Amino acid sequence: MKIKSLNQGLGAAKAAKQDEFYTQYVDIQKEVEAYLEFDPDTFRGKVVYCNCDDPFESNFFKYFAANFNKLGLKKLVTTSYDGSPIAGAQLTFGEYGGGTGKSQKPKAIAIEIEEVTDLNGDGAIGIEDVKLFLEQNPHTRSCLTGGGDFRSVDCVELLKQADIVVTNPPFSLFREYVAQLVEYDKRFLIIGNVQAITYKEVFPLIKADKLWMGATIHSGDREFRVPDHYPLNAAGWRVDENGVKYIRVKGVRWYTNLDHGRRHQELPLMTMEDNLKFSKHKEIKGKEAYDRYDNYDAIEVSFTDAIPSDFDGMMGVPITFLDKYNPDQFEILGYEKSYHLQTRKYDKQVQVDKSGKKSDVTKLNDGVAIKVDRPPIDQTYYVVDGEYYIQQYKRIFIRHRHTQPATGGK
Repeated sequence: MKIKSLNQGLGAAKAAKQDEFYTQYVDIQKEVEAYLEFDPDTFRGKVVYCNCDDPFESNFFKYFAANFNKLGLKKLVTTSYDGSPIAGAQLTFGEYGGGTGKSQKPKAIAIEIEEVTDLNGDGAIGIEDVKLFLEQNPHTRSCLTGGGDFRSVDCVELLKQADIVVTNPPFSLFREYVAQLVEYDKRFLIIGNVQAITYKEVFPLIKADKLWMGATIHSGDREFRVPDHYPLNAAGWRVDENGVKYIRVKGVRWYTNLDHGRRHQELPLMTMEDNLKFSKHKEIKGKEAYDRYDNYDAIEVSFTDAIPSDFDGMMGVPITFLDKYNPDQFEILGYEKSYHLQTRKYDKQVQVDKSGKKSDVTKLNDGVAIKVDRPPIDQTYYVVDGEYYIQQYKRIFIRHRHTQPATGGK
């Protein structure tokens, strides 16, 4: 087995137009079981639709098919697309090659399962029973028009019949994919880039508590299977004993509107005074006060665990705050491009990058700005009318829902 320890973010993968990531079974299992802990009937009596997956080869299909009875599903529907790079790798259907079963560019198909029984007689129900069922019941699968694209007429008709959509959609089409789910008012559990939090199609849903982060992926990276043609020189990767390629990808999250108990856990916090005295973060410990933005009436909180419990004003926090977001504890007010919350707009700006290169820009108006006394070292900064500013990375604006003793700000 070949292994290389080097990571690559989803942003770079998207730029390279590499959308073909296949989620690992264990990641799907852990996530789904978190919802069952909160409500054992989450999937009971429901039609689950996996519309960006290759039937049987997809781990989404494998998980829901193998656990069909345990979850109490009414129906499982899975669709593939024309020329899928891994379809037919484990189970070849006649439709894949006009009856030959040997085509390397399989046609798009849909599989619909309404029951799973112990067909092989081993006393248990599992994926081998599903395999036998599919081989013995060709009526459960049908060819799709439109190439199996989730936006095609056939796939939209299947979507309309679904109760819950669970899949890993193409990263580069995430905006459009979410918009479709919202249009058809579907429950869903999908994987996406953490940066998608601030997409204009996504953030309003988060703010309105109509979409939130899943239960299990909150940091680090995850391993995904990729097609044979995927280049391995730009990402952390391994090739297993069967020649199957995998890469490790940073910055992935589950996005959902299915409730789970972990989003209702109270986030333990210290007071502002205690944070300034005892915080484990050197950026905060020992400071006289939290930094304030120059263009928003809010304080900068660089770490989720440094949110002061007794501050009742607006706070800017990293987007990863949403991993710990409890809608009963906090209210989301906006993000760094919520221009209606801005208190100042900058005119001419000079950006000075780490190398000292200067550029005339307007970027300072597209984020939160902190005024500093002198130019920082090894950090991009901005000059406006002879004064220096730094800009923090993407921020979400929040405040406590419950009345707390105030230490300043309204």
